[in-house]
Amino acid sequence: MKVLLVEDEHRISRAIREGLVQEGYAVDLAHDGSEGYHAAKADEYDVIVMDVMMPEMSGTEVVEKLRAENNHTPVLLLTAKTQNEDIVKGLDSGADDYLVKPFSFDVLLARIRALLRRPEESLGAELTADSLVLDTAKRTVTRNSKELRLSSKEFAILEYMLRNKGSVISKEKIINHVWDFDADVLPNTVEVFVTYLRSKIDKPFKKSRPLIETVRGFGYIIKDV
Repeated sequence: MKVLLVEDEHRISRAIREGLVQEGYAVDLAHDGSEGYHAAKADEYDVIVMDVMMPEMSGTEVVEKLRAENNHTPVLLLTAKTQNEDIVKGLDSGADDYLVKPFSFDVLLARIRALLRRPEESLGAELTADSLVLDTAKRTVTRNSKELRLSSKEFAILEYMLRNKGSVISKEKIINHVWDFDADVLPNTVEVFVTYLRSKIDKPFKKSRPLIETVRGFGYIIKDV
């Protein structure tokens, strides 16, 4: 999944980004409120993680502007303030959750996973299609109860497809959600990774239906049946 991290302290932002990338997330960085606001408007993100106290525009101001423009991307605010009124102000601005600094990276991951389970159709930790089960918390994939070994990019592509099960997903959308903004990725790269995925989740299970279907000229779909 794709995360926008808005944090003006470069040391903290680098540490969080490195941790999220290791967990398989694509992460774009912004270092002040104005930059974060424009990034959130320009691209599509699954979660925004944003500091409250920042130059140019505070985190709560950014959230208020995004919500006023009908941008409902889940937002997790990072705050050094523990006063109840500050937390209430952040949530009233339209944020979905908050985390007080300093925090454990494991807790940050858990909060992000919780927000990702809150789309319009409430999804649990397990995403399924036919006999395939992807566990977003344990980061495991099984089919017919057999555990499959996927690379981080294969896992991210499969997770994105399962979260949008029943919809045709273009190569461009996959690139935008699975790779960072600065990554130089071509549509052929997506084709290669989808081929890898099929060799692991479809080909070994000849008695089960193929999960990933190509919609020629449009992209790929995992049908909701």
